[in-house]
Amino acid sequence: MSSLNKKFPRLLPEPIRKGMKVADLIDTAFKAYNGGRLAEACRLFTGKMIAGEGVVGMSLTGALTPAGLGRSAIVPLLKAGFVDWIISTGANLYHDLHYGLGMHLYAGSPFLNDVDLRRDGIIRIYDVLFDYDVLLDTDAFVRHVIQGSEFQRTMGSDEFHHLLGKYVAERERTLGIKETSVLSAAYQYGVPVFTSSPGDSSIGMNVAAMALRDSKLLIDVNRDVNQTAAIVYGAKSGGATSSVFILGGGSPKNFMLQTEPQIQEVMGIEERGHDYFLQCTDARPDTGGLSGATPGEAVSWGKIDPENLPDCVVCYADSTITLPLITAYALSKAAPRKPKRLYARREALYAKLREQYFKHGQVAKIEHRTDIEKKAKRGRSGRSVTGTKR
Repeated sequence: MSSLNKKFPRLLPEPIRKGMKVADLIDTAFKAYNGGRLAEACRLFTGKMIAGEGVVGMSLTGALTPAGLGRSAIVPLLKAGFVDWIISTGANLYHDLHYGLGMHLYAGSPFLNDVDLRRDGIIRIYDVLFDYDVLLDTDAFVRHVIQGSEFQRTMGSDEFHHLLGKYVAERERTLGIKETSVLSAAYQYGVPVFTSSPGDSSIGMNVAAMALRDSKLLIDVNRDVNQTAAIVYGAKSGGATSSVFILGGGSPKNFMLQTEPQIQEVMGIEERGHDYFLQCTDARPDTGGLSGATPGEAVSWGKIDPENLPDCVVCYADSTITLPLITAYALSKAAPRKPKRLYARREALYAKLREQYFKHGQVAKIEHRTDIEKKAKRGRSGRSVTGTKR
């Protein structure tokens, strides 16, 4: 008999049957290629990332909320306590507002005439369609809200989105709708929501326009860098795991992963990287871009704990396919977790990181751990690592 049977399960799936549940379908029929990776992703997320008290961060790129995935998948994950903090493109958060404000988007076609659409005042995001007034009304809502006195200061993007989410939640209640908006759900469940590029969206454009009317609202990107690192350090130093669930790639992916280099490389605090890494992407690694960079490459930067590399999964598939399946699998396989409400702990987490930075960090170059290990080895042997006398 082949030695393979000692290391690997036999590939002999049961026939797909009528009425099969999503989780059973994934466990039964998704055995190889990216179907196999998707099954691994489901089991990693459900069996390890959300197991116990682990902290899970999600990054969002690609036009996910316009396609309705905020309401269908992301909000249920927040409600179940399966996602504890988010980094998103501003565009996803802007289009999320349409749903929270009760506006209408439509499932259309990617093969329509865009000149005709422009003439008729219709916006197209591939096969998602909506009236131009959806943009104008959403812009007006943002501008109206940020005129309030609570917005007239400098704040992190998590605080900004928390305040904005409060007003979206109020609008949902007025309209008699619920659980339609990621920002509203994040506000209600205390999930911090950051954006890695505050000016790169229609939300940022409206904030910039209001600055010309003497608005004092400024997004503090330094606070964001340190606050996201504080969330990760708070998890790891408290004995919990830190996991990243990356949809797409781009700037949010890097902003989420750079938390560990911020802790180790810049602040000089000893750490080993995120524990679990799950990415759904269509980006290739061989182009050198961050979107397609593998978990193995991330290990070299200190972003991922090398001991947990076997528990890192990349599924090369569209997030509009993988996210609903992973969500359905997790909701059917795992019990809801109590929300961590990290937003309410933001100041305490920030203070803890700051304290450790002043203990270990410095302005001058920080010694790399390999240099420290070499010095320690020389001290034990009385000789240099090459054997010559000191």
